[in-house]
Amino acid sequence: MTTPPAHPSFWQAFRYWLKLGCISFGGPAGQIAVMHRELVEERRWISEQRFLHALNYCMLLPGPEAQQLTIYIGWLLHRTWGGIIAGILFVLPSFFILIALSWIYLTFGNMLWVKAIFAGIKPAVVAVVVFSAWRIGSRTLKNYLLWGIAAASFIGIFFLRLPFPLIILLAGLAGFIGGRYAPEKFSVGKHSATTKHFGPAVIDDNTPPPAHTRFQLLHLALLLLVGLVLWATVMLTLGHPVLRDMGLFFSQAALLTFGGAYAVLPYVYQGGVETYGWLSGPQMIDGLALGETTPGPLIMIVTFVGFLGAWGNQILGPDLLFLAGVTGAMVATFFTFLPSFLFILAGAPLIETTHGDIKFTAPLTGITAAVVGVILNLAVFFAWHVLWPDAIPTAPFAGHFSISSALIAMAAGIALFRYKAGIVKVILACALLGFLGALLR
Repeated sequence: MTTPPAHPSFWQAFRYWLKLGCISFGGPAGQIAVMHRELVEERRWISEQRFLHALNYCMLLPGPEAQQLTIYIGWLLHRTWGGIIAGILFVLPSFFILIALSWIYLTFGNMLWVKAIFAGIKPAVVAVVVFSAWRIGSRTLKNYLLWGIAAASFIGIFFLRLPFPLIILLAGLAGFIGGRYAPEKFSVGKHSATTKHFGPAVIDDNTPPPAHTRFQLLHLALLLLVGLVLWATVMLTLGHPVLRDMGLFFSQAALLTFGGAYAVLPYVYQGGVETYGWLSGPQMIDGLALGETTPGPLIMIVTFVGFLGAWGNQILGPDLLFLAGVTGAMVATFFTFLPSFLFILAGAPLIETTHGDIKFTAPLTGITAAVVGVILNLAVFFAWHVLWPDAIPTAPFAGHFSISSALIAMAAGIALFRYKAGIVKVILACALLGFLGALLR
């Protein structure tokens, strides 16, 4: 392999991004691994060093890094429209699947066999969230300072009820200060290039930057203006107060998703359940289960939240509930992902001006440490709802303790921690356990 492969055509790339959107299970780690195997090792569209360089930038941003990485590589290959198409196709299959699942959930959710399936899924979700906290913590919490930030974030959100944005701000500030005075304690959480080489790539280590990748101040200003106009135009067309609330709320959520979807779920819960009442706490758990079993980024759970919020508020009247749900899902998804496109298309030319290391990762490290505490809070909240299904905030341990849910959660935890089973397989197996349990009653 002494020569690079031919530059892929726009439609070759289109087919690949669509395929990726249909098979991108396993969360960001699995999605990035699939992209690395196909784009770096097999197709050789981009070298490993350039792939990791782009990934490092995406990790610094709020939002789903796997989707942002597709936008970045699509932009490198086929300019702005290449990035836009890549990013859209990465989430489009998941969007349509979640629309269908949300409708099925609301239409048939009260049937006994559906309830039985979700009775098995919910304990599995508790184990999955605990596993995610452990997985992020094992990569991030390398010293006592980062453990302290994680503990403080848990105390802040669980006991003090501090808003999620404030916790993220304080964690970033702690990381910034720590990076100046104890940089060795905050030098984790970054992907570094390896020595592996898979042969010449279309976008290789020393490939001269194409004209469209060069930074131009006028282009940056124009892009930001277009993004602002697009955001404002859609906001102004939202006639129903529920849709306007969704537009503003999910715009804010999109700017706070440092650390992945699990980090922002508590914020989505605070807004969607407590502030606006778009859905209930148990429904949030069900939505997370559906999101875990569909392709695409987990933050696509906002599609479920938007669907249920618009359906429940009957924004188009009692006879157009499905259309209302689709409208809410579209609004939630649009405002959640719009910033990701702007972050990449605006920032990538700056990043491409140098292939050196990206600086200022200490605030990200502090935020990621805080995310561990936030996710642990989410696990406690989900466990409470699942193990004491009849409890209420004023009587947190009222009603019966669900022994069957505890056993399923333990089994799911053993499968994840001990046997390294895939999340989708664990959830499906627990759904089967719930169904079989209902048959035996």
